Amino acid sequence: MTTSPARSPRLLLIATVVLVVAGVVLLAAPHAPRTPPPSVTPREAAVPTVVPPAAAPASGPVQTGAPVSAPAFTTPAETVSLSALPPHGEAVAGDAAIQASLEDAWPADLAADDERELLAAGRDLLRADATGIGRARWPAFFGDPGQAIAPAFATSRLRIQAAIARRDGSPNKAVVHLVWAGTDRGGTYTDRRITDWYFTRTSTKGASTWAPQPLT
Repeated sequence: MTTSPARSPRLLLIATVVLVVAGVVLLAAPHAPRTPPPSVTPREAAVPTVVPPAAAPASGPVQTGAPVSAPAFTTPAETVSLSALPPHGEAVAGDAAIQASLEDAWPADLAADDERELLAAGRDLLRADATGIGRARWPAFFGDPGQAIAPAFATSRLRIQAAIARRDGSPNKAVVHLVWAGTDRGGTYTDRRITDWYFTRTSTKGASTWAPQPLT
């Protein structure tokens, strides 16, 4: 009976070394990176989608995301309210500015002849009322001259600074608006006083005229 020869220790040693080297090679080899899912990549998640603005039509203004302030428009009434009036006590030098402000605020709406007649009557009425001079011309307005109220202002210091005549809601009604200055009997000077006289158009023998309405 024959027996197999014993395995050589040298052969076992070589096999062991080969297995160790193969294991080391497998452990040291780089692994391929895992591919992320195709739905969203990191760059796509970090950068938002930008949609370009639609082109505006050639005839219209170009609109952007930022608010645009509209240009400011000033109406004539606002211009008048912001216009600087002369300070009190400026005397004759400031009268032209007051007159211009009145004319800007109330544009003319009467015929030139009617306006001249009303302005002349309004100025005369103011002087008669403030100083007493010329009241006899308006008996229906001032009443009996013997029982008239004593004048409150000195004639020498009365000055009409500005005056306009305009319709009062009807072609046959008008108002004369006056701005004036004067010194009262106590010696106090005040300017930019305001007085309004109201008139109605009357006809006598085919001729029309403006008659003042007494104050109530």
